[in-house]
Amino acid sequence: MTDVLTHVIAGYIVGTLLAMRYEWMKPAHVTLVMIGALSPDFVKIQLLVPDGFVASVLGVPFSWSALHTAGGAVLVLCLGTLALAPDERKRALVLFAIGASSHHVLDVLLLTPTGYSYAVFWPLTEYRLPSGGLYLSTDRWPAVVAGLSAALVWVIARWDGER
Repeated sequence: MTDVLTHVIAGYIVGTLLAMRYEWMKPAHVTLVMIGALSPDFVKIQLLVPDGFVASVLGVPFSWSALHTAGGAVLVLCLGTLALAPDERKRALVLFAIGASSHHVLDVLLLTPTGYSYAVFWPLTEYRLPSGGLYLSTDRWPAVVAGLSAALVWVIARWDGER
């Protein structure tokens, strides 16, 4: 599950860089970006509640895989914003979306060793973008690189805050 950790760390990096740029962003806003970066991996709920079990309970065909697409991310993010105060929803939705976008960009550009990514733009299209295929989701080095990058961004943010 190093890919989950890598995506959360990437969300921290993006959120912290945004917080350095926009003064209204506080640590809680960085956390919203991190949650957004994690949201497409909510599909891993299928490890606890398999598709077949849900299909048998509901009596209709069912799959969690749609959660790992842009359409699924929009649905999850819109539902997630309902848990927040109404005056924070618009800003939170944007921050969630930035995090989810970073997740999909990392997956499409770097993951998928087959050369083609998943249908990220589903339900609009089934087209599978070409993928960089630089690492597998089981590789540990992306999490190490992300962690070192996050440490660097953390140091820069602290140094920038002292000025």
